[in-house]
Amino acid sequence: LLLAVCAVGIGGTFQYGYNVSIINAPTQHIHKFLNETWSSRYHKELNPDLLTFIWSVIASIFSLGGLCGALIGGSMAIRLGRKGALLMNNVIAILASILMGISFPTGLFELLIAGRFLIGINSGIGFCVQPLYIGEFAPKHLRGGLAMGTSIFLTGGILTGQIIGLRELLGGEKYLPLLLSSSCVPALAQLLFLPWFPESPRYLLIDRGDELGCVKALKRFHGSSEYRREMEDIQRECFALDGEKPKKPWQLFTDRGVRWQLITIIVMTMGQQLSGINAIYFYATYVFEQAGILAEKIPYVTLGTGVCECLTALSCGLLIDHVGRRCLIIGGYVLMTLWCTVLTFSLTYQELYSWVPYMSMACVFAFILSFGLGPGGITNTLTAELFVQSSRPAAQMIAGTVSWVSFFTIGMLFPFIVNGLQQYCFVVFLLECFFVAAFIFLIIPETKNKSFLDIKKEFHKLNYGRNA
Repeated sequence: LLLAVCAVGIGGTFQYGYNVSIINAPTQHIHKFLNETWSSRYHKELNPDLLTFIWSVIASIFSLGGLCGALIGGSMAIRLGRKGALLMNNVIAILASILMGISFPTGLFELLIAGRFLIGINSGIGFCVQPLYIGEFAPKHLRGGLAMGTSIFLTGGILTGQIIGLRELLGGEKYLPLLLSSSCVPALAQLLFLPWFPESPRYLLIDRGDELGCVKALKRFHGSSEYRREMEDIQRECFALDGEKPKKPWQLFTDRGVRWQLITIIVMTMGQQLSGINAIYFYATYVFEQAGILAEKIPYVTLGTGVCECLTALSCGLLIDHVGRRCLIIGGYVLMTLWCTVLTFSLTYQELYSWVPYMSMACVFAFILSFGLGPGGITNTLTAELFVQSSRPAAQMIAGTVSWVSFFTIGMLFPFIVNGLQQYCFVVFLLECFFVAAFIFLIIPETKNKSFLDIKKEFHKLNYGRNA
């Protein structure tokens, strides 16, 4: 089971985290490349405004690709299977790596834009299909911990990107083509290891009607002596669905039986992206400077934030099946509300006392720890748990779409929010964290150790009224 999670994660959410972080290190080198390319092509200097525009396209086209990937990921998972979709997804990653790698020697920055768009599609598909696959082969008593592989590999990708992007490694100008084409390494690793593992047992029995294949897959994943209990669960779900075909995303919006599950994943996914985690990373450099850390040392301190996220994702994976989903996610949002409040005060009175900048620095790390322990990991786990087989791929597509649209929106609006509100931007985020925590407390039942059918029954009264 653990090896399967690793084989799935390395080419899945690891790519997402890795490609989000590696673009930050070579910003100055890419600017130089754009200027030189423009000068040699048109024999005139590149206008600073146009340079900013091209750079913003290179940075933001990734999220547009992610949105496209989220929109097709569920359909690929239904047509090709969970494993088949992930294997096919690596072809996109390898093509993207080639385009980004050759853009510098050929002097074609358009290839860099195309490569960033394709690697965005790859990340969007991986972000959609990986939780589906893991959630479907995991036994219910370990489902939470194994599903946390999605977040562990995402944060691991961010941290790896931060390390690889250091100037001592591939962050130097001459290594830029290598840095941007390095996404092919995890893609090749998944193509090498994932074929050794079977397809999702639930997909084989419920979607394909292959009972023999399902039994073989369950024996591989759960062992010959432990697979029968899980087989009974899958057969019960198959019987309850009574041959129901996988639904399209728009069909979920008209299905009263999944109304509150759908509202829940939309609120949680938006809450995760708009929680202020992006603001924290934006302010981190300023906070570290105010604490007296030298500018050239800040990238190494920033690595600490990546380590924090990675460690909390691992901790969450160990705790989730013991403590439960509700406790961790509500606790995470409540703590984030607290740190937003403290950080607003400490940034306001930064100049008053010499110890205040260190308090701000502690808040940055505390916020990241709270995010990783709750919203950062549990959101994706719950999205895969709240739906039965026929609705799950469509729900993942909707969650992925909401996530990428929110990611793009906060990227566009965030500079204006910061410029307008300065440190008081955290008041907006603390209110958002508080309301999401209240929503989860009032609406979401505990899903620990419950089958997908049991979770569906928990939502039945909400969807059809108390007398249903």
